[in-house]
Amino acid sequence: MSKLIQLQTSKADLADSRCVAQSLTAPGAGEALLKIERLALTANNITYAAFGDDPYLRYWDFFPTGDESWGHMPAWGFARVVESNVQGLAAGERFYGYWPIASHLLMQPVRVSERGFYDGTPHRLELVSAYNQYQRVTTDRAYRAAHENHQMLLRPLFITSFMLADFLADNDFFGASQVLFSSASSKTAYGTAFSLRENDQVKLLGLTSHGNKDFVASLGLYQDALAYEDLANLDPGIPTVYVDFSGSARLRRAVHEHFQSALTYNCFAGAAQTRENVSSDQQDLPGPKPEPYFAPTQIKKRNSDWGPAEVTRRVNEAELSFIAGIQAAHPQWMEIREHHGFAAAQDLIRDLCRGKVDPKDGHAVILDY
Repeated sequence: MSKLIQLQTSKADLADSRCVAQSLTAPGAGEALLKIERLALTANNITYAAFGDDPYLRYWDFFPTGDESWGHMPAWGFARVVESNVQGLAAGERFYGYWPIASHLLMQPVRVSERGFYDGTPHRLELVSAYNQYQRVTTDRAYRAAHENHQMLLRPLFITSFMLADFLADNDFFGASQVLFSSASSKTAYGTAFSLRENDQVKLLGLTSHGNKDFVASLGLYQDALAYEDLANLDPGIPTVYVDFSGSARLRRAVHEHFQSALTYNCFAGAAQTRENVSSDQQDLPGPKPEPYFAPTQIKKRNSDWGPAEVTRRVNEAELSFIAGIQAAHPQWMEIREHHGFAAAQDLIRDLCRGKVDPKDGHAVILDY
C-alpha cells in the first residue's frame, strides 16, 4: 500500500510548511479510505489557518496532526474512494468536500444517502457540521465535469458570498446607502458584489491596493473602485456598511475614524493574508463594534426560512450563474492555474501568505497525476 503524505503548516508561521510521510492505515469496519485528487487553494485557506485556534471555528481540529505546533490547513476539492467497508459507499466513487492537504484521508462515513455522507469520526462530531458533509458528484446538480476546478475554487467562496449578500439584504443593509468592501479584488468579495449586482438599494464600493485598482474596476461589479489611499476622499457623512475581507487592523481603524457615526455596521468577513493582519484591538474605535460574519449561521436561518432543498436550489442556481459570468467575462475575471504535487502546493501557500498572487488567478493543486 502507498504512503500517506501530509502537508503540515506551522501554526507559528503560516508560510512555513513541511511534508510528512507515514504508513497508510487500511480501513477497518465502518471506515473508508479516500484518495485526495485535487484541491483549491486561495486566500480563504489562509483565513482558515489564521483562525485555526478560534474557540468556535476550530479549523485546526478537523484534521489533527498529533503535533501541537503543526496543523493541517483545510481545503475544498475532490477525492475518490479507494477502499470502503461502509454500506452504500463503493470504491471508485468521487466526492466533493473539505479535506486536509494530504494524499489520503481515513474516514468514518455516517448518514450515507444518495446525496453523500457525513464524516462521523468522533473528534469531528462537535465541530461545525457544515464542514463534515461530502457530496457525491453523481447527484450534485451543480456539478459539471468540465468545471471541476471552477467548482472547487468558487463554491466554498461563493456560498460565503451568496449568504453574506443575503445577510446584508436581509438586514436592510443596516440602514446604509453604500457598502464598502476591503480586498475588493478577492473572489469572495467580488462574489458578494456579484450577488448584489441587481440590488439598487445600495452603492457598492471596492477598496483595493493601487496595483489591483484597474482589475477591480474591470469587473464591472462595483460602482467605484478605489485604492486604499483614496479612502480619505469618500464623503464621511454617507451611511456606510464596511465589509472587511482584509483583516487589517490599520485599515479597520482608518475606516472607523473616517466615517465615525455614519458607519452603521462593520462586518468582519475574512483575513486576506496572514493572521498578522488580524487584530483584537477594537478598543476605542468610533462607530459600531466589528462583528464577525459566519456563513453557516445565515445558512441555518435560511434553512428554517426556506427549507434546505430551496436553499440548495438557490445556491446552486447562483453558483452556476457566477461561473458562467466568470467564463464569459472580457477581460477575464479569473484564469485557472494548476500546480502539481506537494512541493508546488508549498510554494503556492507561501505566496498566498505573502500576498504574492495575481487576483485574476485561481489556483488548483493536483495531487493525483
